[in-house]
Amino acid sequence: MTVYSINKGIGWASSGVEYAQAYRGQVFRKLGVKAKFIFTDWIGYENIAHLTKNLGFEDKEIIWLYTFFTDFEIRPGCFTLGDLEKVLPPIIKCKHLGKAVRYIFANDFWATAYLKDLKSDIVDRVEYVSGANLVRKDYYSYGRYCSEFYAPENNRAKLYQRRFYNEDGTTAYDEIIDGDQEVFKFKDEILYSEHELLIKMLQELNFSKEDIILIDRAGGQGQEILENRGKAQVGTVIHAEHFSEAETNDTTILWNNYYEYTFEHADQIDFYVTATDLQKKLMEEQFLKYKGKKPKIYVIPVGSLKELKKPDFSSRKPFSLVTASRLASEKHLDWAIRAVAKAKKSLPKLSLDIYGEGSERSLLEDVIKEVGAEDYVHLKGHQQMDDIYQHYQAYLSCSTSEGFGLTLMEAVGSGLAMVGFDVRYGNQTFVADNGLLLPYDRLATVSEYIDEMSQAIIKLFSSDLAAMSEKSYAIADKYNEKQVAKLWKKVIESELHCD
Repeated sequence: MTVYSINKGIGWASSGVEYAQAYRGQVFRKLGVKAKFIFTDWIGYENIAHLTKNLGFEDKEIIWLYTFFTDFEIRPGCFTLGDLEKVLPPIIKCKHLGKAVRYIFANDFWATAYLKDLKSDIVDRVEYVSGANLVRKDYYSYGRYCSEFYAPENNRAKLYQRRFYNEDGTTAYDEIIDGDQEVFKFKDEILYSEHELLIKMLQELNFSKEDIILIDRAGGQGQEILENRGKAQVGTVIHAEHFSEAETNDTTILWNNYYEYTFEHADQIDFYVTATDLQKKLMEEQFLKYKGKKPKIYVIPVGSLKELKKPDFSSRKPFSLVTASRLASEKHLDWAIRAVAKAKKSLPKLSLDIYGEGSERSLLEDVIKEVGAEDYVHLKGHQQMDDIYQHYQAYLSCSTSEGFGLTLMEAVGSGLAMVGFDVRYGNQTFVADNGLLLPYDRLATVSEYIDEMSQAIIKLFSSDLAAMSEKSYAIADKYNEKQVAKLWKKVIESELHCD
C-alpha cells in the first residue's frame, strides 16, 4: 500500500502546498505508511534532491517525472569539480566566481560550473559557450542525468533538445523541443507531448486498489491523473480558498481554477480533504446548492506540531512582531511594514522581522526605505523557523486569505499573541481571544486597512500578552502530531476498506 501525493514544482521559496506535503510526510513516517511525492514540472536550476531535502522529505519518497524513466535515483549531489575536470577539454585558465567556476579552453570555448553553494565543490550544472553562443547545459546529481542543447536564433540561445541519461551514460530518452511543441523519443516509443509523458509514468506506476492518490495540484494534469488512476482511491487536497466570492451569486459559483477540474468531476473523486471545519462546512453547502451533490469531505490540518515551545514569557523581546511567508503580493507584507511604521510613533520600541523569500523582496526593501524603517523592520530571509518564533511576543498577518496558515499554527505553537484580519480560514481558526481579529471589508481602501492594523498593533501591546500567550498554547494543543496522525490513519483505513 502506498499513498501517492501529486504536485507540480518545488523551489527554495516554496508555497504552503509543499510545506503541507512535508508535514504529511512526517505524519506518514510516524504511521509507518509508505508515501511517494510526485513532482511533474521541469526543474532546471537545481538538483531536485536539494529542494526536497530542504523541506524534510526523504530521497526515497520522491518521484520526479523527468528522471522516472532513467535509472538515476533521487540523491543529493556528489559530483565534484574534480570529477568534472577529468572530463573537460584541456584547461587553459580557471577562474572562481563565487558560487561558480569558469574554465577557459582553446578556440574561444569556455564552460561555467554552478555549485551547490559557496562552501562546497559540488556541481549542480555546467554551461558550455562557444564564442558568444550557449551550446549546452549539463545537469548533475551523483552523475550527469541530463543535457540540454541550444542553437542561436535571433541573437538568443534557443533550446532544441534535452537528453536524459542512465547512470552508465547511455541515453534513456530524448526530448525534442520546437517552441511549445515537445516530442519524447524512447527506444521503442514516441510521445508527442508532456501530457503523454505524464500518462506513461502514471500507467507504469500501476496503481492498485491498495493505493491512494492525493492530488495536491490538479492544474494541467487533473484529467491525466483521473484517467490513469488504475484501481486507486483518489482524493483532492484543498490548500486555499476554493471559490471566487466576488464572482459567485445565488445561481452560479466560480470555483478556484486550481480546483475546478476536480470539482467539476466530483463523481470521479472519492474524497476531498480540507484543513479546517469552516471550509468543509462551506464546501458541503455549496456543492449541495450549486451541484446537488454531497461529496465526502474529511478535515485534516495540513500541518502538525511535534511539541509546544514554551520559554519563559519574560525572555521574549519586548514589543516584537514577527511574520513568516513567501514574499508574495497576496500576503500584503507592504501593508504590514506601513502599519508598523505608523504604530511605531506610539510604540517607540516596536520592531518587525519578516521571514521568507519571494518575488516581492525588492519591493519590500523599497517600502522599508520609503517609510524610514530600516532600523526596526528587517527582512530575515528563508530560515528554519522551529526555534525562532518563541523569541517574539506577537505574530502579525496581513494576508486576506489563508486556506490554513501553517505559520499561524507554528506561531500559536510557540505561544505568540496574534493579530490579523477576520478572513477565511486560517485567521478564523488561529486568532480568537489570543489576540485581535480585525473586521475586513473587501471594498475598503489600502490606507484604511493600514490604519486599522496600526491601531490594532498599538492595542495589542497594551493588552495582557502573557495571558494571550497561554490561550495560543490552548489552541495549539489541537494540532499535535499524534492527533493529526490519527486523522490520516482513519482516512486511509476508511478509503482502503470501502466497497
